[in-house]
Amino acid sequence: MQTNAQPLSQRGNYSPSGFTYFLWWLATAEKELIKDCTIDRNRYVITGMAVMGTWLFAILAWSYFFSTVVENNIIAVLLGVFMGLIILSIDRALIKGITAANKKKLTPVIFRLLLALTIGAFMAQPALLYLFDKEIHVQISLDNEYRKIAKQHELDSLYTPQVAQLQLQKQQLQQQLNIKYNEVAESRNAFIAETDGTGGSGRIGLKEIAKAKQNEYAKLNANYNQLSNDLQPKINSVDSVLNSIHQSKQKEMQSFAALMNDGFLTRIQALHNLIKNNAAAKFRYYLLIIILVLIELMPVIAKSILPNGTYDEKVRLKEIMEKEIAELNIQQEGKLKETYNRLAYEQDTEFIIEFFDVARNERKQKMHEQLSRWKESDNKSFDTIWENLKRNVLAKQEN
Repeated sequence: MQTNAQPLSQRGNYSPSGFTYFLWWLATAEKELIKDCTIDRNRYVITGMAVMGTWLFAILAWSYFFSTVVENNIIAVLLGVFMGLIILSIDRALIKGITAANKKKLTPVIFRLLLALTIGAFMAQPALLYLFDKEIHVQISLDNEYRKIAKQHELDSLYTPQVAQLQLQKQQLQQQLNIKYNEVAESRNAFIAETDGTGGSGRIGLKEIAKAKQNEYAKLNANYNQLSNDLQPKINSVDSVLNSIHQSKQKEMQSFAALMNDGFLTRIQALHNLIKNNAAAKFRYYLLIIILVLIELMPVIAKSILPNGTYDEKVRLKEIMEKEIAELNIQQEGKLKETYNRLAYEQDTEFIIEFFDVARNERKQKMHEQLSRWKESDNKSFDTIWENLKRNVLAKQEN
């Protein structure tokens, strides 16, 4: 059997591709350490691919989400890329925090899982909206009709007291006219029956009784016309108000219909109603939720289930070494500062002693000059000379 064993002299010549370096970066691996870890190289490539899959899924999900909010698709994609980078940063922070030391600790694992579940559950919503797009738009149409009916009921309830009062007022006015009209109709019928001999006295023609009934009919008809002239404007006014209310309700409904849209929250509500009323959609909804959440959990799961290898041990030892070196450097720096301060103190002490030794004779000469001027002057007091000496000759104590 032919083998591809690599000679010892060539084992140190492994040169990863740029894409491999990129996957290692996604997996938060240090390329200087992972490069020589033969087994862990592939493990961190797998972790990096899991992170890349989650990152691309986040970009797509957020881009679709923003496409339901903004009209410009380019802006939606740019916002999706921006949010994808945020999700990528969170995922890299999560897997960077999973080390050999805390991988088996329950509290950090639960925290990472809860954070990943929260992000995954939210990111799953845009994906589900895209997958159920046709069904959701059908449901949106139904939901909008229900909203219109509910809005119509609200408007009717709002205007019902006013409309009922106006209709009652109109009914009362119309009833007065009807009563008066019935009286006129009865009087007219009585007059006609008297003239054609079918009622009353039975005499045909316009006799005395017929004339009396004619006069009564004319009087009632005049009263009816007068009452109609008085009440009809009021009835017309009530009709005008009722018509105005009807037009206001129509305008409200038109404005409400113009607000109907298929935005993100509207689609989410439609998706909720769809899975509530459809058993098949409900089963697939929860199945897709699990799958999409698992996509977000992939980096954490991959980093958690993959065993620790030489890279993790190198990281641990490298960190210990760097801590020891940092501590040693700080100690040495402290010693250097201590040496500097000691030597500076010694030399400054010598300098100050020498300075005062050299200045001793000069100060005495300065004192004799001041005393000579005081002796020659009659206006200066001894206190004045002393103040000048203190100010010009004596040294000030350091604080």
